[in-house]
Amino acid sequence: MTQEIGLVMGILGVAIVLFVTERLRVDLIAMLVLISLTLSGLVTAEEAFSGFSSPAVITVWAVYIVSGALFRTGVADVLARFMLRLAGDSYVRILLVIMLTVGIMSAFMNNIGAVAILLPAVVSIAKRINVAPSKLLMPMAFTSLLGGNMTLIGTPPNILATSIMQSYGGLEPFGFFDFTPMGLIVLTTGILYFLFAGRHLLPDRQPGGEISQDHALRAYLSEVRVRDNSSVSGKTIAELRMAEEHGLQILQIRRVDREPITPGPERRILAGDILQVQGSSESLLSAKENLGLEATDEWNFEDFESDENAEQILVEISLSPRSTFAGQSLRDSDFRARTGLTVVAVQHGGESLVSKIADVPLAFGDSLLVRGSKASINLLRQNNDFLVLDTPPIESRRLNKAPLSVAILVGVLVVVSTRVLPVSTAMLIGAMLMVLTKAINMDEAYDSIEWKSVFLIAGMLPMGIAMQSSGTAEFLATGIVDLVGGFGVLAVMMGVFLMTALTTEVMSNAAATVLVTPIAIDAAISLGANPQSFVMAVVIAASTSFLMPIGHQANVLVFGPGGYKFFDYTRVGVWLNILIFIVVAIFVPIFWPL
Repeated sequence: MTQEIGLVMGILGVAIVLFVTERLRVDLIAMLVLISLTLSGLVTAEEAFSGFSSPAVITVWAVYIVSGALFRTGVADVLARFMLRLAGDSYVRILLVIMLTVGIMSAFMNNIGAVAILLPAVVSIAKRINVAPSKLLMPMAFTSLLGGNMTLIGTPPNILATSIMQSYGGLEPFGFFDFTPMGLIVLTTGILYFLFAGRHLLPDRQPGGEISQDHALRAYLSEVRVRDNSSVSGKTIAELRMAEEHGLQILQIRRVDREPITPGPERRILAGDILQVQGSSESLLSAKENLGLEATDEWNFEDFESDENAEQILVEISLSPRSTFAGQSLRDSDFRARTGLTVVAVQHGGESLVSKIADVPLAFGDSLLVRGSKASINLLRQNNDFLVLDTPPIESRRLNKAPLSVAILVGVLVVVSTRVLPVSTAMLIGAMLMVLTKAINMDEAYDSIEWKSVFLIAGMLPMGIAMQSSGTAEFLATGIVDLVGGFGVLAVMMGVFLMTALTTEVMSNAAATVLVTPIAIDAAISLGANPQSFVMAVVIAASTSFLMPIGHQANVLVFGPGGYKFFDYTRVGVWLNILIFIVVAIFVPIFWPL
């Protein structure tokens, strides 16, 4: 092993540890990798920053903008509503239609966007047919990953692998629909798995999607009346410090013959006020004894349930993939002041929390049960930080721009599939046409881009360059060939598949693709095999993040609303991984002979 190979392996090893431990953000890790490669002399400054001008990176963010336009104009919503209407009330039919819908959508827009668009509707459907959302959301997330395999723009690994192939002289890169045969096969495999076996492994759990009905929540909600001699009477909420000193949060104040009052910090409590409070049973008993509060006979949890005619309604929301609230607690983010809503409970890490929720750092995938006015809820629908988990009003979209956005998308697909223009150029033109025709404005276009993924990809692409130029890819490829080469070319290809599948569980599928694709190509070349078949195996493996919720953002997005536990993914996903492994071993050599 040369010194350069040792350096690359060392940087790669540290990066993998950081990815696995999640001590740092993935985009920050990628930037640290870029800096390390530059300072160590493994890549030049031009090579280090080439990722930011890479056609693959341009294609990725252009796809995000086009997807954002399809969302803003209601195209995706109309498609989703139409297909879900076909499902009726049968659980199996609904499951089939959801998987088909998200699979088709993921072929032409990013799979995170497809899941985010369908998530509120699917939660609403689950309530309508009295099925736990956990029976629908995981299949939707998994098939969104598989559906992305059907086209070049369906998922970043397809774009990146094609770009890396172009950097090898003499290799024919994949065309737009070259992925379709295998993409259809793996998507069909996933759908059949859930219809016949996987659905029986899904938990039947009332989750985030029904946290308002959770038993623990009922135990922590109560209503008390302020006595005439109470020490609370005459003080403001800020002066009382109820949450800090007594462990209770005041959700609402009611006075005789008046509408309920929002409990702002300067609101003064008066004798006779009825307080709807939240806290532990111990805190509630202590407050009743020490503060001059008494229980009422009027408290009914159903007062908090959503009512179309109620001024104050109860809804569930989830953090969006690009939420700026992630990592902040409700107290730090000043949630109530910014949104006008009161958080009743938080679904965090698979558990319903109703005590000390103000100090819990929010994470992507968390669900929040909030209470507020219809106006505040409608404003939240326009907020990129949250997804409101009910079916949004279609009128909130720019429906008059929908036909135009569809025409632009079709035009881009025609140009790309006929190879009139490179995919990066065509997608960029399509993105700009969406802005120029006002299907999406420029600020919304910027908001649509998953910048974390863009910086991750741009930062990790130099690692692929370093692996090629230093001989690290060839070194690792030789090791794989030596290990399993005696069993034949197919065994080596499936060894590469397994390496990618395991790597993508602990880091993003884009990073896994950048790392493994050069190894796959060098392994194929050393065996005199077809590199395209090896790369096809890599990109499919990069979309098999089924074992853990952290494997892909689509998995995390449904984690809270589905009420899932960590190992629910492993129990359901391991068998799908095995099936995809077998399908790839059988069909890739047919379409891409070894």
